[in-house]
Amino acid sequence: MADGSQLKQEQLQSELDDLRQELENFQKERERIRTIVGSIGGMPKTQAHLINVLFIVIVVASVLVSILGGKDWQLPMIELATVTLSIKIIYLIHSQMRVAHFVFWILSSLEWRINEIMRQLREIRKPVDDK
Repeated sequence: MADGSQLKQEQLQSELDDLRQELENFQKERERIRTIVGSIGGMPKTQAHLINVLFIVIVVASVLVSILGGKDWQLPMIELATVTLSIKIIYLIHSQMRVAHFVFWILSSLEWRINEIMRQLREIRKPVDDK
């Protein structure tokens, strides 16, 4: 009988060690995910810089031509600047939605994993609490 109790305690200790190892792996994975999510909001890439410069040049040129070009060019250039700014706003909204979707996916994955670990922990604690 003492051997059975000893065996159960060793098995329980082994399961707890496995859970600790799994928790450590989870924390390492969480840090890796934080790094990935942090890199999304990091420095813009060259393509983003080029797009931003292009939008700025178009808007500034449109405003300058509308001011200096006379009445014939004023309305079309203001409209071009307005359309360009609208396109930029749409692009920013699209980019933000992509980031939000990625963050939601990561957080959902983390929540699922935490719930799974909590379920396993409850299953391990249940036999211990029954004693």
